[in-house]
Amino acid sequence: MKDSLKQKTVRGVGWSFIDNIASSGITFLVGLVLARLLTPEEYGVMAIMAIFIAISNSIIDSGFSNALIRKIKVERVDYNTVFYFNLLVSIMLYIFLFFSAPAISAFFKEPELIEITRVIGWILIINALAIIPRTQLVRNVDFKTQTKVSLISSVSSGVIGIVMAIAGMGIWSLVGQQLSRQFLNTLFLWVYTKWKPVFEFSLQSFKELFGFGSKLLLSGLLDTFFRNIYYIVIGRFYTSAQLGQYTRAEQFNSIFSSNLTSVVQRVSYPVLSSIQNEPERLREAYRRVIKITMLITFACMLGLVAIAKPLLVILIGEKWLQAVYFLQIICFSGMLYPLHAINLNILQVKGRSDLFLKLEVIKKIIAIVPIVVGIFFGIEWMLVGNVFTSFFAYFLNSYYSAGLILYPTIEQIKDIFPTFIISIIVAGVMWSLSFIPMSYYILLPIQIIIGLSLALLIYGRLNLPEYLEVKQLVLALLKQK
Repeated sequence: MKDSLKQKTVRGVGWSFIDNIASSGITFLVGLVLARLLTPEEYGVMAIMAIFIAISNSIIDSGFSNALIRKIKVERVDYNTVFYFNLLVSIMLYIFLFFSAPAISAFFKEPELIEITRVIGWILIINALAIIPRTQLVRNVDFKTQTKVSLISSVSSGVIGIVMAIAGMGIWSLVGQQLSRQFLNTLFLWVYTKWKPVFEFSLQSFKELFGFGSKLLLSGLLDTFFRNIYYIVIGRFYTSAQLGQYTRAEQFNSIFSSNLTSVVQRVSYPVLSSIQNEPERLREAYRRVIKITMLITFACMLGLVAIAKPLLVILIGEKWLQAVYFLQIICFSGMLYPLHAINLNILQVKGRSDLFLKLEVIKKIIAIVPIVVGIFFGIEWMLVGNVFTSFFAYFLNSYYSAGLILYPTIEQIKDIFPTFIISIIVAGVMWSLSFIPMSYYILLPIQIIIGLSLALLIYGRLNLPEYLEVKQLVLALLKQK
């Protein structure tokens, strides 16, 4: 049983990682091309719409997907009940966005937002159609199929976006890219899963799933709103160009922080849920997840701080130079995001969605402080404040999760401290190289090579268990056909 679980986890991690490369990675590469063709202002306008799409998608899902994943035995009626609820809510939200478009445009002082809102809003309905097929694949830890779908949709939509940008369609190239990506993603999820809805709805099933999902809905809404509130503040009190700069910085950060977290959560949640009634096994598995995740996270995020300037200048040009400083600050809060997100994951595994909601409310009240600071003192100070709130969020999350699996915060810190120190040393060496006058095209590869070599040397000498686990995981993935 243990071996089969381990094999399932390895396969899940491998294909989920590839899935994120296919979706986020390819989209990121496409974004590099578009960043050279489009302006920071155009990216800023599009970022405003991301706020409303993200919040609406949280409402549409309403925590039902996680409730379905966690449920031991899912009946046909459960899937159909959730499907029709998701679809109905998505249609209602699209209608709301359609008629709210003039007000949104007036608030952000961007006339283009009226048409853009009414067109991009179709994503809500399209995404609602994909929730059940995607949930079924996650329950089965079938990330191989999701990878195929992501690859097709990401590449195809990327080509569409680039062609539209070259044709001079400006911001509409970003709209076309996002719409086509979501449409193709939904289409092929239906093709591969072969799931078909049956017209049935169970009030009992709804109540059961919503009992767990409703609290996740509220906490998800809070999290989504506050993750996007910087877009609102910057878009309202600063210029679209500055918002565009922040957007690019956040996208570079998410390539490592958010995507790594997504991989770990997508795989660990169904796997850990399957052993939720085995305390010792659950605790040990959870500890290994945290140690391995943070080894990779610290290395990536602190390394990104060191190479931010040459990386951004080479990839997207000097017109995005302001994004460098935003990115370097964001990385310090981003490196903790996987850690406190994983601690929250255990609350869902244990069915404590009530505690999940309570923690989100507390953290969001605290998060108001840096937002107010940003309004009066500037974007940089807002981002610095977010670093401090990120530390607070981790300690709060770990305190409550510790009681459920007997893995206290102090033990977590002891487990991840060695990898943090090693990453600080390596990043410091990489950053010090930037003071040597040389072309960015020469500096960047030197930084990466020296940093990687030094990290492997130190970890090889120390033989930390998490490092050995990563090596084994990589070897296991390479052996898979």
